[in-house]
Order: sequence, then structure tokens, then C-alpha cells
Amino acid sequence: MASFEVKNICVIGAGNMGHQISLSAALAGYKVVCTDINEEILQKAEKFADTYLPERVAKGKLTGDQAKAARARVSFTGDLTEAAKDADLVIEAAIEKLELKRKIFADLDKICPPHAILATNSSYIVSSKIADVTGRPEKVCNMHFFNPALVMKLVEVVKGPHVSEDTVEIVMDVCKKLGKIPVMLQKEIYGFLVNRIVSAIKTEALYIYDMGVATPQDIDTAVVHALGHPMGPFRLLDLTGIDLTYYVGTERYQETGDPRYKPSPIIVEKFVKKEWGRKTGKGFYDYCK
Repeated sequence: MASFEVKNICVIGAGNMGHQISLSAALAGYKVVCTDINEEILQKAEKFADTYLPERVAKGKLTGDQAKAARARVSFTGDLTEAAKDADLVIEAAIEKLELKRKIFADLDKICPPHAILATNSSYIVSSKIADVTGRPEKVCNMHFFNPALVMKLVEVVKGPHVSEDTVEIVMDVCKKLGKIPVMLQKEIYGFLVNRIVSAIKTEALYIYDMGVATPQDIDTAVVHALGHPMGPFRLLDLTGIDLTYYVGTERYQETGDPRYKPSPIIVEKFVKKEWGRKTGKGFYDYCK
């Protein structure tokens, strides 16, 4: 039996993943506080909540009372202490930079109640690289959602060598209460399950493009119509964020020194131009037309 029931959730990061995780939790009945150091991103997150919920009512997916109750359960603040001081579970959804995550978790360890579980939504970084900055390594784990978090059902829960059975049981239970389908990884592995498979496809697609073999549009068309994928690798890069791909590749290259992890030339070019995909209006496709 789990040692406690999660009632209060704190989400670190109010970007696309963070604010959607926050709303998912609020809709599932949890009290949620979402925090970010960027005031503009916080305002956008709050505006999203104020527009998304009424849209769901208009589409008949929620009643007015359900939308009102969910909105009342989620709040937004730039104050980390205020956001995390009562949390039973923290879900960190900051950018993919290890040192930043280690700083956040060290701060959370001081702020959060002793029983609180600290989870990272990282797409690639395993929690054993973060847990040692806290005094509760057995309560630090990976809880990886997929984009868009309000729609995608899968959540990867990773049981590193330091993670207790109690922590895993609680996190799996929260996933189910969120209406998600959790899968358990019994061991840590870089990229977890889905991203290891997707990365192999993405890496090959970028190589084909960089070699001048085919355009992103033709590569996507081939993958969709021959392999049956819902979208091609370049559409997916635009959706998840080209900046994320750049940060992940750079972090991995710096860690290993292995040149195969260096970001593709076109990823570097898009990153420098701030053509990061849907979030900036342009990536491999133009979303401003």
C-alpha cells in the first residue's frame, strides 16, 4: 500500500508541456500550482487555461461546472517556494539542461515537505543524474509525458536503482488517475522507450536531408504513407521543438564526446535562427501562413 495519497501537485515550468500537465492534473481533481521564472510564459499559460477550458465546454467535452472547478484548482505563480511548499508531488518540466535541473531539485529538496516525490519530465536525462543533490533520492524519479500532454495518453515511469517501490507505486497511481496509460521501465536507459525508437528515425531523416537526398516534406510524406505514422519526423520536430532537439543533442555530446550525438547541421541552423517549430511560427514548415 502506498504511504500517502497525492492531493497537491506542483509543476515546474509553464511552457507547452508544463501548462498542459498542469491542466491535465487539475481536470483529474488535483490542486495544482504551476510556476516559472519567466513572467511572460506564465501569463501565456494562464491565458491558455482561460481559453482551453471554455473551448472544451463549447465542444461538449466538459460541463460548465467541470470547467469552472478545474480552473479553480490550478494557479500560476513566479514564486517557487509558494508553488512547492505544500506539494505531495512535483513534476519538473524545465528545459533539457542537466545543471539547471540539478539546481531546481536541490532547491525543491529544501522547500518541499519531507514526504514529497520529486519527478522530472525530462525526455532523456535519467533521474540518477539528479537524485544525489537531494536528501531523498528514493523519492526522485522520471515521469515522462508526451506532447501534447492533454491529448497523449502514454507516460513513461522509470525506476532507477535509487527509486523506492513506494515512489513508483504512487507515481503510477497518479498517472492512472490522470487518465493516462503508464509504462514502467525497470532500468534506466538514455532516451527511455519511445524516444530511443523515434530518435533512430529522426537521425536517419536528418541525415537524408543533410545529404540533399530529399526535402523534409517528401521525407514526411514517405514516412506517413509508407510506414503509417500519424506524422513524419520533420513535423514531429516542429511539434516537440527544434530547440529541444538541439539542447538534447548538445547535452549528450558534451557528456559523451561521441560525435554521432552532435546536432545535425540543419538543427544548428534552425536553432540559431530561432526557427524552432510551432512555438515560434516557423521550423521545417511555416505556421504563419
